[in-house]
Amino acid sequence: MTGLQQRAELHRQIWAIANDVRGSVDGWDFKQYVLGALFYRFISENFSSYIEAGDDSIHYAELDDSIITDDIKDDAIKTKGYFIYPSQLFCNVAAKANTNDRLNADLNSIFVAIESSAYGYPSEDDIKGLFADFDTTSNRLGNTVKDKNSRLAAVLKGVEGLKLGDFDAHQIDLFGDAYEFLISNYAANAGKSGGEFFTPQHVSKLIAQLAMHGQTQVNKIYDPAAGSGSLLLQAKKHFDNHIIEEGFFGQEINHTTFNLARMNMFLHNINYDKFNIKLGNTLTEPHFGDEKPFDAIVSNPPYSVKWIGSDDPTLINDERFAPAGVLAPKSKADFAFVLHSLNYLSARGRAAIVCFPGIFYRGGAEQKIRQYLVDNNYVETVISLAPNLFFGTSIAVNILVLSKHKTDITVQFIDASRLFKKETNNNILTDAHIEQIMQVFDSKADIDHLAKSVPLEAVAANDYNLSVSSYVEAEDTRELIDITVLNAELKTTVSKIDQLRKDIDAIVAEIEGGEAQV
Repeated sequence: MTGLQQRAELHRQIWAIANDVRGSVDGWDFKQYVLGALFYRFISENFSSYIEAGDDSIHYAELDDSIITDDIKDDAIKTKGYFIYPSQLFCNVAAKANTNDRLNADLNSIFVAIESSAYGYPSEDDIKGLFADFDTTSNRLGNTVKDKNSRLAAVLKGVEGLKLGDFDAHQIDLFGDAYEFLISNYAANAGKSGGEFFTPQHVSKLIAQLAMHGQTQVNKIYDPAAGSGSLLLQAKKHFDNHIIEEGFFGQEINHTTFNLARMNMFLHNINYDKFNIKLGNTLTEPHFGDEKPFDAIVSNPPYSVKWIGSDDPTLINDERFAPAGVLAPKSKADFAFVLHSLNYLSARGRAAIVCFPGIFYRGGAEQKIRQYLVDNNYVETVISLAPNLFFGTSIAVNILVLSKHKTDITVQFIDASRLFKKETNNNILTDAHIEQIMQVFDSKADIDHLAKSVPLEAVAANDYNLSVSSYVEAEDTRELIDITVLNAELKTTVSKIDQLRKDIDAIVAEIEGGEAQV
């Protein structure tokens, strides 16, 4: 089965699950249940595979809980980060879901047991709260226990029926694709912006390649606004696993999305000791100060979000913001995220950051921050993308590429706004588009209407404007008109009109003459 066929089949099956609970759980809430069930199934199968260790004579799901010794449990938790008894496995719970009148209570007990199995172990923080949004007692599932059990069973049986096969062999990003599908269908109806939580896979692929371009290995990769972890995971998908030596790091302010990001790491077989996702406000409560610098940083921070800024007098002395001599405006924190990323970036690394276009031309504090970035030669490239690439916004965003190891004194500008393919309600970047952008990024060549490398002094002379349109001339796609030909055509047309009028006058005169004779 091809990747497109897998995707279509997955969407069909997910929609079938949606129909079973339609009318009770709104789309946004439903997303939590189906993704939670996907996660529950995955860690169950992953754990069983670990215990069985390739021995065809062992079927963990068929064993009795009583044979599990403390040593087996302890060893498994140290390796996998959690423990699941045979009776707690997804397959065993799903098999009896339709006849279990305690399903909601049993699921809650199982989720608590899985999370508590990590208490006192190094994986505790990575496992804690993973199932918090899979609330089996919520009235969103129904007003009675029977209603709750019925809809929970529908979700479990639906996920049980998903033809997932071997996760490692799957040709699509299963979890990310399911998430993207759910957001695209439900976010608008739920009144929430999916773009806040998920960067589409095609854009994530470009950002990951930009951040890791030319590096044979990186110490670790970091996303200060991690969302569901899609940007970090694109780096894993695109590069050999061993290129990222010390793992994946991220911080996320939204608790639900923080849980999804951790689930996403597990679902992509990134063990608890190879990722570290923290909850909190990156700008005011930053984590990983002891882990920096990072060789690769990827980020799609929220656009023009408010922050405390100058209302906190200590921030101007923060090592992340102090070098620029000014804080990002309180109403627009975009450059605060940029300066944070720059501070966490290693001397050999790159940061690729999705940015709202307004920050590249506005005055005031943002202009001063641009001046700091340009004068210190940190800006490698600014790329303008096509509109409507993200969920929840049709804005044509930019990607800012920062580097601390530039050998030239120019800023590259790439106009990729015409590189897109229309697909359903959104535009997408195809692999060919991404390859074209990366070739231009690598070569730094000037290409009419596509790319131009501009000396720093020229950028400075232009008030440190970093808008791509200020440097890359858009192609004039208007049709060229030959005036001589046009005049000849007009002369012929006028002549025809004159003749037509004469013909009409003659006809009218003939009719009037006939009427007079009568």
